[in-house]
Amino acid sequence: MAETRRILLVEDEKTIREAVVAYLEREGYWVTPAEDGEVALDQFAKHRFDVIVLDLMLPKVPGEVVCQRIREQSDVPIIMLTAKGAEEDRIAGLELGADDYLVKPFSPRELVARVRALLRRAHVEEEPQRDRLTYGPLEIDVSGHRAFLDGEELELTASEFKLLLTLARYPGRVYSRMELVEKVLGYDFEGYERTIDSHVKNLRAKLNDDPRDPTFIYTVHGVGYRFESPKGTEG
Repeated sequence: MAETRRILLVEDEKTIREAVVAYLEREGYWVTPAEDGEVALDQFAKHRFDVIVLDLMLPKVPGEVVCQRIREQSDVPIIMLTAKGAEEDRIAGLELGADDYLVKPFSPRELVARVRALLRRAHVEEEPQRDRLTYGPLEIDVSGHRAFLDGEELELTASEFKLLLTLARYPGRVYSRMELVEKVLGYDFEGYERTIDSHVKNLRAKLNDDPRDPTFIYTVHGVGYRFESPKGTEG
């Protein structure tokens, strides 16, 4: 099963901190909150993080100093949060070693999207090179954009095939609804995250996959979905 990405969130404003934690955890991330720079550096010394979301105006140790100290020993992606929107402030933050910059007030959804973008760039997963994926009675012809169940070709829409392939490439990995929306429907899709539920429902029907006792596609409540190879088989 894919490793859950860990995020260090450094923000002294409790309301903002709690809202961002809620959004990130809903997307399946493991979030460690820190209310000041001192706590942030202590947590960074104790744990490995995949992304750091760092406010600049912090008590005890300023965000600029936190960023510098982290950069002295790690290239972990850093997103800076600040109330300063002037161009020189953004440039200064990036020169300190930040990878991205978000000005307050910001949308938590935009922050989540930027976190995902940084993770994609920092943790580029090698796509399996196999042209066919086989999981028990299910066979996926990757280049041919076709799928077969018990030897019979499935009549899948383009979105259903892309959804199936996305999930099946990494059995055990949990995908949030928003991740699947981006991968299947595109980053610019303006509908609701729950739209992916309809595609999953249709795909399950064609796979004869009972959501109450699934063979392939499992619901991860509060997060999204994962694909599993049937017991006793290997992909």
